[in-house]
Amino acid sequence: MLIDEERWQRLATESARRGVAVAALVREAIDVAFPGQDDGDRVRALDTILHAPLMPVRRPGELREELDGARGRGL
Repeated sequence: MLIDEERWQRLATESARRGVAVAALVREAIDVAFPGQDDGDRVRALDTILHAPLMPVRRPGELREELDGARGRGL
């Protein structure tokens, strides 16, 4: 496969950042751009998550209190 220098540099930079081989990045890009039949459900699920409306998120301390309370009630 031939690739221009600018794209190669992007791959090499990302490869070093993630600590993975360039080949792994190429396979990942192919899977994202051209999902196989089995990947269709995952792609649709990801699309649903990414386009879901925003929801309120508790502060970490509030979340911990809620989780501790749920554990105390045996949930």
